[in-house]
Amino acid sequence: MIRGLSRDVDAVEAPFAWERDDAGDLQLVARRVTQCALSRICGACAESLGRPVAFVGDDLEIGRNAFHAPPLHLTCAADLAARVDHWRVVTTSGFEFVRATAEDEDRRPVFSPNSLLGEASRG
Repeated sequence: MIRGLSRDVDAVEAPFAWERDDAGDLQLVARRVTQCALSRICGACAESLGRPVAFVGDDLEIGRNAFHAPPLHLTCAADLAARVDHWRVVTTSGFEFVRATAEDEDRRPVFSPNSLLGEASRG
């Protein structure tokens, strides 16, 4: 178990940066998303990231090149995307982490890949 986390991490069933809500749906946990960015760890398995880095998102996030989900290993991203119909996977060699400002309507942090490696694909 990861220190400070009250449950075991499972990259698909209980990914590190998400918690399940009362309906059983995955919801991002903001402090864990930030931890993934600052520590360069995978949002699913919480292990160190290498390259390529993958992001999961819907068509809107892919179109804006701005993702709310944290960086992931390619295999972790594919496994997660396979379970959520509207998620696709994008790979990159690097990203920028942008924190929301007081003026932003959407206060969630955003990840912007800066060098896409390939086409978005289904998980």
